[in-house]
Amino acid sequence: MSLLYFLVQQMMLFSIPLLIVALRGMFCERSGVINIALEGIMVLGGFAGILFINLFQGVLPGQPILLIALLISMVTGMVVSLVHAYASVNMKANQSISGTAINMFAPAFAIFVARVIRNVQQIPFENQFRIEKIPVLGDIPVIGGMFFQNAYITTYLGILILVVSCVVLYKTRFGLRLRSCGEHPQAAASVGISVYKMRYMGVLISGALAGIGGLVYIIPTSTSFNASVSGYGFLALAVLIFGQWKPGKILLAALFFGIMKTISSAYSGIPILADFGIPSSIYKMIPYLATLIVLALNTKGSQAPKASGVPYDKGAR
Repeated sequence: MSLLYFLVQQMMLFSIPLLIVALRGMFCERSGVINIALEGIMVLGGFAGILFINLFQGVLPGQPILLIALLISMVTGMVVSLVHAYASVNMKANQSISGTAINMFAPAFAIFVARVIRNVQQIPFENQFRIEKIPVLGDIPVIGGMFFQNAYITTYLGILILVVSCVVLYKTRFGLRLRSCGEHPQAAASVGISVYKMRYMGVLISGALAGIGGLVYIIPTSTSFNASVSGYGFLALAVLIFGQWKPGKILLAALFFGIMKTISSAYSGIPILADFGIPSSIYKMIPYLATLIVLALNTKGSQAPKASGVPYDKGAR
């Protein structure tokens, strides 16, 4: 039973960042803007949050400093996403090139700033954020051991973001307008909806969630930051496509890839897998092989929301 608890806890640690960042991509592409800068925004958001933790960890206690760091990562992601929004919406630039530029810029900028401020490339931090057991909930048989022991507050934040995303996208006027600007922008502009404004909002929301996702990935998996999120931004793109740009399916896709990532990183602790004698490099390839297979099988059955350079909206800016 302890092995089951361990596997579920590890799966959640890997799945939640994928869920958050894939939801980020959903908001952006539902508004009609392609954003492949997930990796870069995760790097910069994670960098800002970890740098804050490194500077103030001796001053503030564990959970409050993590919450402030999440807020800083969110704001950083929004600022970076504004660059992509301006290039894509106002300048009508190629959205893939804009996203690629951010992906290339982010790690170099993070390393440069880390060396200038802290004279090191890897920014260390002390992981004081794991919650050993939540009172009452942690005592529930089976469920308590899986979800309310040895957990992080970021896990529950991810679930909250999923619920809020579902409500915002399908139960609010804002969500309806956002989807209409991505699917039928001419029709939206004809009834007075500002396509420019809604697409900016979609990109800003996506930047906020990607920034948070970067820090959420780093905190449970490392004790230092080296301007990398191990390709999680690109893996989140696969989750977004596999989930067909819908919150419920994105959750299932994130859990699937979380299981694959758990197998690749914790295979030595699983007796059946450890006894096979398969080289570790093979296990580490599993999430990415699964990505290729899933996307190959899923390509014909899914279609991305339309994205364009916004040639309308002349009277509703």
